Amino acid sequence: MLLVVAMLLGCQENDIEFADGRGARFDQWEGRWVLINYWAEWCAPCRKEIPELNELHHERATSGTVILGVNYDGLTGEKLTSLIDTMGIEFPVLVNDPRLRWQQETPPVLPTTLLIDPAGALADVLVGPQTLDSLRAAVAAASAVADAESQL
Repeated sequence: MLLVVAMLLGCQENDIEFADGRGARFDQWEGRWVLINYWAEWCAPCRKEIPELNELHHERATSGTVILGVNYDGLTGEKLTSLIDTMGIEFPVLVNDPRLRWQQETPPVLPTTLLIDPAGALADVLVGPQTLDSLRAAVAAASAVADAESQL
């Protein structure tokens, strides 16, 4: 019976598509903080923020934080993958914008980062350019709030 359940779970349809063609399910990150960053080629603050996001992405093994990107202009295919290379983005970029999952409007300002808590709920929206320290601090602050609420 467990084998059948495992096989059925493995057959669940992906609800996320990455620019590199891989698929995934958003719930695979349950229990981890997820930052979804909106960026565009023409956004100078985005260009400055990308190395900070890359660094946090490389810390994921120790921090557990997942970094995902969304191209604000909705590029797909070769245009998107080429731009990812050109801009030096090292974290996964989503093809489809997941913001409606949290009833969010299209970000009016770039860069914007959605901070998703380990239960999959929207914890915060970070508007404007972030640094590695401000990203870490946002996760820590949201985590502290979640911990305090769980003790009530």
